[in-house]
Amino acid sequence: MPETVVGSTHASTVKAREIGFGDAVREAIAEEMRRDPTVVLMGEDVAEAGTTFKVLKGLVEEFGTERIIDTPISEPGFTGIGVGAAMTGMRPIIDIMFGDFMCLIMDQVVNQAAKIHYMSGGKWKCPLVIRATMGATRRSAAQHSQSLHAWPSHIPGLKVVIPSTPADAKGLMKTAIRDDNPVVFFEDKISYTTVKGPVPDEDYAIPFGVADIKRAGTDITLVGTSSMVQVALGAAAMLEEIGVNAEVVDPRTTWPLDEKTLVESAKKTSRCLVIDEGYFRYGVTGEMASVIAEGAFYDLDGPVRRLGAKHVPIPFSPPLEDATVPTERDVFELARQMCNR
Repeated sequence: MPETVVGSTHASTVKAREIGFGDAVREAIAEEMRRDPTVVLMGEDVAEAGTTFKVLKGLVEEFGTERIIDTPISEPGFTGIGVGAAMTGMRPIIDIMFGDFMCLIMDQVVNQAAKIHYMSGGKWKCPLVIRATMGATRRSAAQHSQSLHAWPSHIPGLKVVIPSTPADAKGLMKTAIRDDNPVVFFEDKISYTTVKGPVPDEDYAIPFGVADIKRAGTDITLVGTSSMVQVALGAAAMLEEIGVNAEVVDPRTTWPLDEKTLVESAKKTSRCLVIDEGYFRYGVTGEMASVIAEGAFYDLDGPVRRLGAKHVPIPFSPPLEDATVPTERDVFELARQMCNR
C-alpha cells in the first residue's frame, strides 16, 4: 500500500473526511492490523467494551480475541507480556486506560523496553506501542487526570508522541506501530469526542520529530502541546482582535523534539510562550523553553514564558479542576502582556 508523508495542511490538497480524534486513532490501528498480522492489541476492556472511552469499539469483531486481547487488571503483567512479545517478533499495542497508571509500568517500559536494544548491542529490538491517555477537566479526580508525558520523555530509548488533531493522531499512530523502537503515545481523553478535523482518505504516515505550524504569525510564538494546541489557537483568535498576530506551533512529539522549528519560529516573532497541560514544575514547558532560550537568545525581546498545570493534585471539584489547567484567557492575557498590548 502506498505511503504518503502528511502534515496538517495536507488534508486541504487531497480527498479527506472530517472525523473525530478517537475515530482517527481507531482507523489507524485497524488499518495497521490489516496490513501487518503481527500487530496485536491488549489491555483492560479493549475487546467487547472497546475501552472506557469506546475508541476501539468494533475492532474485536473484525480481528477476534486472539489479536484484541482483554487482560486482567494488572498493568505490569500485560505490559511485560507486550515487551516479551515485541522482542520475539510481534508488534504489540499496550492500552493503558489512564496515563496516571504509567507509574505501574515504569520498570517494564523504562528498564526493559527502552534499554534492550542498547544492552544487546543492537541485536534485539522492541517494536512496542504504549497507548496512554492524558488531560484533566473530565471530573475524574487526582488519580485519573494527570498529564505525565514528561516522564517517558526523560528516558533515552523511548519515543513520545502527543498529537492534537485527528489527522496527526492517525498519521503518528501509523508511524508508531511501524517503528522498531518503543513508543509511548499519549492521547488527550477530552479530544476523543470534542476535536474533529479533516483526515485524508489515502494511506499516510507522519514522521517523528517534525513539528507543525498550525497557524502562521509574526508577533509571538505560542508553542502548544496536545489539547493546548486548541487552547493556543483560541487565544490566537482573541489576540488577533487586538492586533497581535500569533504563530501556533505544535511539536507533535516531545521526543524526538523538533528544536529547529521551535527556535526558528521564536527568532521570527521575537517572543515565545510555551503551553502544556503537564505539571509546571520540572516539566515539558521547562525543557522546551530552555531549548528556545538557548537557540534564539539574541533574537528574543524578552524571556520565554510558560504556562502549565498548577503544582497541586488535580481536584475533583469542577471549578477547582478548571483552575488548574491553562485556558484561552490565561494564554491571551500573558501573551498580551508580552506584546505590550
